[in-house]
Amino acid sequence: MTSKPQLPRPAPLPRTAFRVFRDIPTRWSDNDVYGHVNNVVYYSWFDTAVNAYLIEQGALDIHHGSTIGLVIETQCNYFAPLAFPQTVQAGLRVSQLGNSSVRYEIGLFAQGEEMAAAVGHFVHVYVDKASRRPCALPAVLRAALEPLAA
Repeated sequence: MTSKPQLPRPAPLPRTAFRVFRDIPTRWSDNDVYGHVNNVVYYSWFDTAVNAYLIEQGALDIHHGSTIGLVIETQCNYFAPLAFPQTVQAGLRVSQLGNSSVRYEIGLFAQGEEMAAAVGHFVHVYVDKASRRPCALPAVLRAALEPLAA
């Protein structure tokens, strides 16, 4: 019998691995019965970090824009608990910038901590809002993402 090759064990990343940060206050309802933030909340923070950055850069118009990003892949690795009341600092970078897709990587840090409590990613495929067919990244979006490229 042959054994499967071992995948490298994920490791937390330092703050220096990320380009921009956003403070996200935890809420009472984020905690679960185990006294820490429930895993599904982390994915909401990923969306908040990415979409708030894009809106602030003028690269995403959620009401009138003709291009939208659809999530096609997501993952998160957890290294340390986060809990209410804490302020989480979400670090953001782009690891792949394609013609119509982007892989965002997000590190979630307890305020002031040097190493991430969680690191995740998701991939957006940008599509025409009406047809839902992939389209090239608009120039304003590409310009907002290039400074985040790792």
